[in-house]
Amino acid sequence: MLLSVVMPLHRVQGHLRAALRSVTEETSVGWELIAVDAGAPDGGPDIAREFAARDPRVRVLRAEGVREHPEGAARNAGAAEARGDYLLFLDGDDLLLPGALEAVAGRLAADRPDVLRLGHDLADWWGVARPGDDTLPAARNQLFRRAFWTAHRLRFTEGPYGDVVPVHRAALLAADAGTLAVLDRVCVRHRLRRTGTFATTPGRAHFAVVDAYARLAAETGGDPRVHALRTAHLAAVLADPGRIAPEDRRAFFRAAALPGRYASHRTREAVRDQRARARTTLGAGRKALRAQVMRAAYRTDLHRSLDPHLAVYGAYWNRGVACNPAAVHAKARELAPHIRGVWAVSSRHLDRMPPGVPYVIEGSRAYWRAMATATYLVNNSSFPGGFTKRPGQVYLQTHHGTPLKTMGLDQLPYPALTGGVSYERILAHADQWDLSLSANPHTTEVWERAYPAGYEHLAAGYPRNDVYFTTTPERTGKIRAELGIAPGRTVLLYAPTHRDYRKGFVPHLDAERLARDLGEEYVLLVRAHYFYRSPAGRPAGERAVDVTGHPSVEELCLASDALITDYSSLMFDYACLDRPVITYAPDWAAYRAARGTYLDLLSGRPGDTPGAVATTQDELRELLLTGAWRSPETAVLRTAFRERFCPYDDGHAAERVVRRLFSLGPG
Repeated sequence: MLLSVVMPLHRVQGHLRAALRSVTEETSVGWELIAVDAGAPDGGPDIAREFAARDPRVRVLRAEGVREHPEGAARNAGAAEARGDYLLFLDGDDLLLPGALEAVAGRLAADRPDVLRLGHDLADWWGVARPGDDTLPAARNQLFRRAFWTAHRLRFTEGPYGDVVPVHRAALLAADAGTLAVLDRVCVRHRLRRTGTFATTPGRAHFAVVDAYARLAAETGGDPRVHALRTAHLAAVLADPGRIAPEDRRAFFRAAALPGRYASHRTREAVRDQRARARTTLGAGRKALRAQVMRAAYRTDLHRSLDPHLAVYGAYWNRGVACNPAAVHAKARELAPHIRGVWAVSSRHLDRMPPGVPYVIEGSRAYWRAMATATYLVNNSSFPGGFTKRPGQVYLQTHHGTPLKTMGLDQLPYPALTGGVSYERILAHADQWDLSLSANPHTTEVWERAYPAGYEHLAAGYPRNDVYFTTTPERTGKIRAELGIAPGRTVLLYAPTHRDYRKGFVPHLDAERLARDLGEEYVLLVRAHYFYRSPAGRPAGERAVDVTGHPSVEELCLASDALITDYSSLMFDYACLDRPVITYAPDWAAYRAARGTYLDLLSGRPGDTPGAVATTQDELRELLLTGAWRSPETAVLRTAFRERFCPYDDGHAAERVVRRLFSLGPG
């Protein structure tokens, strides 16, 4: 085996899947991947175990006794278990670029060096890449012959800057032996994270780099080459405002014993600070421009005290009381009656407001006062108008579905359909969140990568799904009766989603024909996406009923015996009912190409495919008439899908959210 890839797992769940895939998709050479759980507080180890279950070349280990900076201990543990001829230490936010291993194998075949330096680059959260900096030693862009690593007892040190000693020692030893080689090709990409890492968090912890070079000097017997390496690295750390805060620079300069006088460094700092002030002034100018648009009353209200008993709710861009915010609001009235909840609603959707529910109209004087003074903000999309979130306000972003199609920054590779999207505004919005509701580990992983910001993940399930566990059979029967469904009928809910690449509701199913083919035993309920309100062109009859205008999709799900959908996130919620889900995907290839997806619904893999699959109306008809839609095989798929995407849903999600949001204590 040529290569052992060692990958620590620590707070990288949003990026880990792509990192693992970049290795496992390589087929040109023999490799193994050792993922080491370094006490990860997130879902990273579970993701790695998914890969290990599918690919025997992937192993997951546990590094015991890890500390605040556990990556070094994890790499050492992985290296001790490695079996490949060479070691490559990648992090969970690194990528092995396509064709890299083939190029590496070709270079190693030439002279089998002890150390092979790889070309590398860095990519920010926008996907913009720039060349890597070789001044800062990193294990990710080096290959080490395992026998060489072991013979010289090379190990990563504990704590920050654990790469310094082993990476530099290996390079110096290989250089002396004439076994240091370079591959002039970008093989590894390090992905910078917007939420920051140790390397981008200023503080005195970065003084540890001085001690790291002291250890290197001791282990190399005072090798004079270490001085040049040390000076270059410490100067780079000092110049990086993401590492050394302005108030600590003089102390770091002295601790580092850098050549020259601090005055020259201070001059450079003054230039850098001047540029930073210019950027701040520009940002303030933008804020001032936005503030001029706001009503003068809002500017005044921003100086009022926050109302500790006021919460503002919103859903689907101010369309009314719906989704997770509605369930949170209802439970808050029960458990936290001291909290006054008001809804932000567009004047176009006032007809959707239930009687007796307080509301403020978007853009009105009352709206801006509520936004300025409410302590709690709850939304599944965003509040309008570019409001200023104040210190002390708590914003819960509930989202409105488990992501199947790409979201947030993951949409960047699909510019054709996102040309009007401002990713800067997306990130500015995510910066306002304090809590981000998560329905399942998959969602947590995606949100962390797609909306990188400093919020807390609230893994509580979806409050809107509580009704699937608490509704009685009697209530379900009443809902069916209200819909005009005769007893004994099999009810199929057809709920397609919208297409980014098409305008208007263009059904891919002739519902009337399907209803006729199925016969009187069946009733087909057709619900278009909420983007489309007009019933024009959709069926209306006894067996094919347009229910797009029905106020509660949850009631429609409860009334049905099975769901037929294409790519709607409703499938993830419907799985809570443990009833058949039929994927009807006549344009799957076009949909994936246009927007990108996180799952392959047509793969037939447990956990990815929720049940029976049809790609034409004839196939769908046959599934229904033959009973294949509710076979033992589809039941197995449904169970796996439910286990993956409904692990937190149990009928008590709203209570958990309310208690966390309003600090009511444990449920």
